[in-house]
Amino acid sequence: MRTVIQRVNWAKVAIDGKIKGEIESGFMILLGIAEDDSQEDIDYIVKKVVNLRVFDDENGVMNVSIKDAGGDILLISQFTLMALTAKGNRPSYIKAAKPEISIPIYERVIMAMEQAMGKGIQTGTFGADMKVSLENNGPVTIVIDSKNRE
Repeated sequence: MRTVIQRVNWAKVAIDGKIKGEIESGFMILLGIAEDDSQEDIDYIVKKVVNLRVFDDENGVMNVSIKDAGGDILLISQFTLMALTAKGNRPSYIKAAKPEISIPIYERVIMAMEQAMGKGIQTGTFGADMKVSLENNGPVTIVIDSKNRE
């Protein structure tokens, strides 16, 4: 499982011209799901995201988590994060989980994220053509891969 986490002042996702999800200060997260992802990967990613200390404390130092900062989350599924690019110029998505695997995992990530945050999160729609807009704050952008834990 791979995530791209962006600390944002605001973010929104639109489908067919209609806003599906929208947040103010918080994280806009892109989530890629692999065929071999499990509950262990979900737990790892959720714990990392919720406890990632990248919001400023009273001294202007990045030392506060999104949960402690009271921020919001916009979570977007994005299979292209699983792209393999070593050979040739056309990415291969063979490592990305098929919808019958990834949709239930995506739904479990949403539930786990909401439970860990103690409130609801915003999402896109799995498999939809989405238009994501955001204002990156910092910029702060962090990539976490549940398979690279060292």
